[in-house]
This record gives sequence, structure tokens and C-alpha cells, in this order.
Amino acid sequence: MIRGIGSFLRELLEELAGEAVLTVVACLALAGLALAFVRGWERSPLVTGGAGGALLAFLGYGGWELLHPARPGRRGRLAGAAAATFAVAALFIAYAWSCTCS
Repeated sequence: MIRGIGSFLRELLEELAGEAVLTVVACLALAGLALAFVRGWERSPLVTGGAGGALLAFLGYGGWELLHPARPGRRGRLAGAAAATFAVAALFIAYAWSCTCS
């Protein structure tokens, strides 16, 4: 019985530590992205807007490829990279949404 409780506590602590690490990484990524956008906007609003638009288009393509039923045959590398980027961005946004850092 004591081993069961110890195993449960160890698993609980591992989950809490993993979630805390993901939350910190998401908050730092969000803060870094915001800082890069502000610094880029100060230097060249046109380039910053273009890069932001290209990133949004790439993420949109990734979301489309991830949620759209796959066509028969092999998925292209660009589609796979876009889908993976969209999935990682969605995960970070989910964790950053709950972030209490301001």
C-alpha cells in the first residue's frame, strides 16, 4: 500500500513539474515573440508586418493540413512541417493563455 502511495505521489509530482516547465516555456516564447515584434516594428514596420503575415499564412496552411482529411498518397514535407508548427503553436497558445505573467 505504501509503494502504491509513493508511486502515485511520484507520478503526480512528475506531471506537475512537466506542466510547470511547459507553462514557463510557453510564457517565455510568448514574451520573446512580443519583444521581437515590438523591436522589429520600431526598425521596419513593413518587414515586420510582412513576416508576421507570412507566419500567419504558414500557420493557417498547417491548420488546414492538420484538420483537413489527408489525401491518398504521401504528404509533402512543407505540409508536414506546417502541420507540426501549427500543433506546437496551438499547444504553446493553450499554455500561454493560462499564463499569469504580464
